[in-house]
Amino acid sequence: MSTPAIYRTRIAHLRRAPVHHHFEHRSYSWYIDIDRQPELPWWLRPFARFEASDHFQSGPDSLRGRVDAFLAEHGVDLDGGQVTALLQARVLGYVFNPLSVFWCHDRAGRLRAVIAEVHNTYGQRHAYLLPADHDGVVVPKRMYVSPFNGVDGHYLVHAPRPAETLDLTVSLHRAGQPAFVASMRGERRAASTARIAWLQITAPLAPLLGAWGIRIQGVTLWLRHVPIVPRPSSVRERAQQS
Repeated sequence: MSTPAIYRTRIAHLRRAPVHHHFEHRSYSWYIDIDRQPELPWWLRPFARFEASDHFQSGPDSLRGRVDAFLAEHGVDLDGGQVTALLQARVLGYVFNPLSVFWCHDRAGRLRAVIAEVHNTYGQRHAYLLPADHDGVVVPKRMYVSPFNGVDGHYLVHAPRPAETLDLTVSLHRAGQPAFVASMRGERRAASTARIAWLQITAPLAPLLGAWGIRIQGVTLWLRHVPIVPRPSSVRERAQQS
């Protein structure tokens, strides 16, 4: 599918224990070729910026450089092949990407790997490397994300490349607990100037509202007496510094 494109999304979380809790919100995500990022008119650029520093722990000053460096650490060389990504852009200087997905192809066009990068509300991020045929692969959880889940269990990730529709699912499985399921579904739209401008009216400040939505749901769960799992000390230190 050609890039860039926009997916008007519906994001849902489903928790079945210790209480049943489900919520959804609307947003939108960009689908881009990281080597050919969108070129917008000057007056729209503050509403869609893509910065390398928003992804991965560290690395070169370009997003492509950071993807290649991460893959190299795991013995994967794309030889300059295409990398497409589903992510949120900075809007008026703010960004929050709960989940960014990178589909990594080699020079011959073969899908070699998928990167699923998770961000939490404490300023941390962690990238998980998935094989090209990743459906059904168990990925151990490595980062504290929700105050109601510890750093245990494993993820199952369903992340087919976006087409006319988008259908991503990440489920967290923990011993003795029903799965926690997060999904993102949407329909492809052209990334036209008119559409980008219209989204600033119909979905204004989308990254900020998404971050606040997660916090509001956290308060709701706390009021329902869902036990809080203490943050590891490294996470608390990072939150104090940010």
